[in-house]
Amino acid sequence: MNGLLRKVLRFGTMITAGALMSSALPACGGSDPGGGTDNDGSAKNTYVLVHGAFVGGWGWDKVVPLLEADGSEVIALDLPAHGDDTTPLADASLQAYTDAVVEAIDSASRPVILVGHSMGGIVVSQAAEQRPEKVKTLVYLTAFLIKDGQSLNQEWADDEGAKIKTFAEASSDGTSLTFKEGWAEGAFCQDCSPEDIERLESHLREEPAKPFDEPIHVTEERWGSVPRVYIEALQDLAISPAEQKSQYTALPVERVISLDAGHAPFLTKPKELSDALKSL
Repeated sequence: MNGLLRKVLRFGTMITAGALMSSALPACGGSDPGGGTDNDGSAKNTYVLVHGAFVGGWGWDKVVPLLEADGSEVIALDLPAHGDDTTPLADASLQAYTDAVVEAIDSASRPVILVGHSMGGIVVSQAAEQRPEKVKTLVYLTAFLIKDGQSLNQEWADDEGAKIKTFAEASSDGTSLTFKEGWAEGAFCQDCSPEDIERLESHLREEPAKPFDEPIHVTEERWGSVPRVYIEALQDLAISPAEQKSQYTALPVERVISLDAGHAPFLTKPKELSDALKSL
């Protein structure tokens, strides 16, 4: 296993999702052939967490211990050219991202709950296409859920509520993107604490631009066979709530969970987010 993966296993007290998920909606997926229940009868899951643009695996740090509290396994990786990964910007591509996630899936001890945030939505779609038998549930966390042949930029182009676009700046050669001052509190995470804003800004790196224009390739036979859940963020200024709804309406999901949060609920609503994931 290479340095892309950070696997942390801890054991503690079970944290339930009952307070958040008051309605008795059916869980997605069927039996877990990889052993979703341990010998003591307690539920265990493996989560693979895929961050979005301008973030890294560090973004899940508040969520990881909450998911691990029941003994579940959590894999939070840095995509190529993100976080601590040293891949050159020129080598970052949708396929490189997908390969990293597939490696994480293959390293897991059981079929996984695969979670993609924002741009990570296109990556988890591609990964599920390659490993449908190893993905128990696909979760789109205020993420791009798009059709075969579409690119992120094509889907995002008409999202008038995406205020983050006013902060984006392309490099002179068009190969990367970064943000103008005020991006974090202005649109990416307007509900963040000053400490979280500082953390976002301290981790900001140039974002590879090419994957935004690369079309995804998925099929109903493979990607379409995996149960899908969408977690929408009702205060999102990066992917507007209207855009999120249009996506999960065009490509229906088995369940929609709503969080009253901006674009980064992993920072602002970690308990609510972890409860939602545990309810699946």
